[in-house]
Amino acid sequence: MGSASPSQKAGEAVPAANPFEFQVYGPRHLSSPSWWDLLRSSWKDPNYRRMVIACFIQGVYLLELDRQENRDERTGLAPQWWRHFSYRLAETLIDERDGSIYGAVLEWDGGRALLAGYARLLPRPAGAPAAVVALRGTLLSGATFRRDVTDDLRFLAWDSLKGSVRFAGALAALRAAARRHGGPRAVCVGGHSLGAGFALQVGKALAKEGVFVECHVFNPPSVSLATSLRGFADTAGEMWGRVRSWLPAYAGGVGGEAAKAAAAPAKLERAGTAKWMPHLYINTNDYICCYYTDAAAGTATVTATGGGGGGTSGKTVAGDMGGGGTVGKARMVLVSKGPTKFLEAHGLQQWWADDVELQVALNHSKLIDRQLRSLYAPPPAAPQQV
Repeated sequence: MGSASPSQKAGEAVPAANPFEFQVYGPRHLSSPSWWDLLRSSWKDPNYRRMVIACFIQGVYLLELDRQENRDERTGLAPQWWRHFSYRLAETLIDERDGSIYGAVLEWDGGRALLAGYARLLPRPAGAPAAVVALRGTLLSGATFRRDVTDDLRFLAWDSLKGSVRFAGALAALRAAARRHGGPRAVCVGGHSLGAGFALQVGKALAKEGVFVECHVFNPPSVSLATSLRGFADTAGEMWGRVRSWLPAYAGGVGGEAAKAAAAPAKLERAGTAKWMPHLYINTNDYICCYYTDAAAGTATVTATGGGGGGTSGKTVAGDMGGGGTVGKARMVLVSKGPTKFLEAHGLQQWWADDVELQVALNHSKLIDRQLRSLYAPPPAAPQQV
């Protein structure tokens, strides 16, 4: 007959597990790092990478909830979401306006990864980032609600988050991590929802400095007033271009020269895409991020299909690369079978779920092209001295 544990009195009810505990809410089939990672690292699998980074971002959500509910290091839920993978919390990113936690810097913790039966440390697995900057999205509860929504409205109005203190804090943390760990290859930035918007924009800002960090964004916001107005301007410009081509003054050589001039920046942009290509994770039933799937003419191509394992076959399923055969601006992972209701389709859990089916696409979308255009635009010509 079993007896009560020392910390539990006889007859006392066992407290129910919190629904956000890692062993309850987290993925079921992700192993902790072991000696096997020395030989064949799980981090080389893009699906494993996606699931772990999603878990890190979930940990940031829980960091803020732990703070709101006064849970300490011992009772907090957040540490479970990175300790399982032998990472440690190196820095919390705090919004100075309300004291809320909006991000975290997680670093590989070799001290927690011991080889079974040996008193020596497990080296960082091949492909595992030395540091991950994880950024959460909007929390519709607690004191941080006002500041979260303020940044949501900022993006909705301006299609930019640069004016936010969180942008400056995340960029500084990402830049410092790249310097501390010897370059961008060892550093990754990831975010969900509003945090995905921050991750994409700070990654782009760092790329402008010539530092190309790996970037993973889940359900990034794609709806904004500024984007809609620019889309209308682009459509109007295309219509005017067609009308202008019918006019005698723009026929022949003049039109040819104009086409060549317009094509030059495009070639430069395509050449630069190999330097920095963000990874976007999109559910088309989520109207917040679905506009990222609007492809530019003749350039979207789905390269693989599959379930949670999702190995890449290299087979073109749909689309066409176009005459130039250029690679897309972003690597997109689309849900082909998964949550269809908005709240679930916008949720983070689907990205580590076992039953979701995904398709991997290299997608040259209109929206990502517009957002990254300034990154690969030619520098302005230096003024001539007289």
